[in-house]
Amino acid sequence: MMNLLIIIPAFNEAESISGVISDLKANMANADILVVDDGSRDATARIAAELGVNVLRLPFNLGIGGAMQAGYLYAQRRGYDIAVQFDGDGQHLAHEVKKLLQPVVAGNADIAIGSRFLGQGDYKPSFSRKAGIKVFSTILSCILGTRVTDTTSGFRAANRPVIEFFSRTYPDDYPEVEALVLLHKAGMRIAEVPVRMRERTSGQSSITALRSVYYMVKVLLAVVIDLLKKTR
Repeated sequence: MMNLLIIIPAFNEAESISGVISDLKANMANADILVVDDGSRDATARIAAELGVNVLRLPFNLGIGGAMQAGYLYAQRRGYDIAVQFDGDGQHLAHEVKKLLQPVVAGNADIAIGSRFLGQGDYKPSFSRKAGIKVFSTILSCILGTRVTDTTSGFRAANRPVIEFFSRTYPDDYPEVEALVLLHKAGMRIAEVPVRMRERTSGQSSITALRSVYYMVKVLLAVVIDLLKKTR
């Protein structure tokens, strides 16, 4: 039986983290749960610890990239076979994790991405976010040589080789898109799986319309640099 770790990167998610953990415990009882508290100023870490899950507390806010690399390093050092990235804001549904695991467990993919835009779904992003997703999807589909629809999805399942890779190398800022380029260059197999998601249950996204433009430009520059780098 494969050892499964669910990594929840969390920054000031005290309002939602209890429901997220309860959902995972009810639907993924055989998985270990790790909350990576990314320098939260609220009770996120305390609530998670009281619910009996493992908590990795970062001394200050590193951002999603730093939090996830810490989670992958934890998974690598403890010998997990599969690691699942699962948001702490309530967007992801625990019963959908099994869909992500299927291509990875079957050996058909090294990483599976949960897509909000495959199959039937009611997720409706803002105009700016939708535009950014469309741009990234078009560019990455060309780079990867296969159609990808949800490049910014943070709902992912990774096998042991990807865990090893990400424990050493992971983008720092807005990492989801760039991480796929790095995996492609490393020869990893990427698959998408249709999943359902819901709106975040608390807090607000930090990506405004203006920041969406900044995000798009920064990530595209990072992708170009990654493509120009020689593979080690």
